[in-house]
Amino acid sequence: MQKLQFKKEINASAQKVYETMLGLKDKATYQYWTATFNPTSTYEGSWDKGSKILFVGTDENGKKGGMVSEIAEHQPAQFVSIRHYGFLDGDTEITSGELVEKWAGGHENYRFEEQNGITTVTVEMDVIAEYLDYFNNTYPKAMDKLKEISEQ
Repeated sequence: MQKLQFKKEINASAQKVYETMLGLKDKATYQYWTATFNPTSTYEGSWDKGSKILFVGTDENGKKGGMVSEIAEHQPAQFVSIRHYGFLDGDTEITSGELVEKWAGGHENYRFEEQNGITTVTVEMDVIAEYLDYFNNTYPKAMDKLKEISEQ
């Protein structure tokens, strides 16, 4: 796996950006910026440390899919670490096998650093080679949407 990093400066407090990114006060804010990846993107579960969380969406045929993950670390408005350990195929959680082994244990980390009312959000994620182009093209667009909704 390779590690990708994306950064965005947002004119809002770290607390506001953090709440907006995770959809803590209104899940619609999470769904807004992650719609870049899938128009039906949402999550099921909790952002609490140690909790299982499902990142889900439906495909063009209406079939549910996504990632099975755990919140490995959660320091409010500072740092959130997500460990991906499986995927969803419909309502079935798949946590072993060849497809999972390629990227199981990969992390997606969100860091929030505020200075003078401007928050720098840094996203670091482990990515397998076949998804490098996708995330390099898509994640910056998602960060632009996060900036837009956080500055409202």
